[in-house]
Amino acid sequence: MADQYHHGNLRQALIDAGIKIINESGEDALSLRKAAAACDVSHAAPYAHFKDKEDLLDAIKNSVTDKFTGELEAAVKDAGSADEALIAMGRAYISFFSHNPDYYLFLFGKQNISAHLQMNKENKDDYPPFLLLRKYYKKHLKENGIKISAEEQEIELIKTWSIVHGMASIACMKGVKTSFDWDDPDARLIT
Repeated sequence: MADQYHHGNLRQALIDAGIKIINESGEDALSLRKAAAACDVSHAAPYAHFKDKEDLLDAIKNSVTDKFTGELEAAVKDAGSADEALIAMGRAYISFFSHNPDYYLFLFGKQNISAHLQMNKENKDDYPPFLLLRKYYKKHLKENGIKISAEEQEIELIKTWSIVHGMASIACMKGVKTSFDWDDPDARLIT
């Protein structure tokens, strides 16, 4: 099954095993016992890190979200403008999931992601990477003096997100072969 655990970070190994189990067999198939077996540790070992299956599920979602958010934040860190930040964020989005297709399937196929697309509404449960996208999209509008209705803003935000999300989806497909590397900035996937 999953890669065997060899005295590294058992907590992370259990999280990674959990993602594989969910993606291969569904969330109902996940158990601490199965994650332990995938890591080749005793069935009691996961309890040092997680109290139950729900705790492991929360840890999986938080781990993937934190890594994804971190990649996006690193991508925009040195951007000189909102437009540069949006391009960098789009490239990082595609790159992150092309290297982590299990994360893509887990997040967008197995979990409920909360994102209020209306430009004037925020919710404490909004998905952090989406909040980052919306923040830079709003900066883009301001920096470029774009004045469009709230509905048009929402539609444009959806278009922006769908382009990179769709490309990331394609990059994660096992049967899709390209003549370029998804990480190659010269491929000009996002401009």
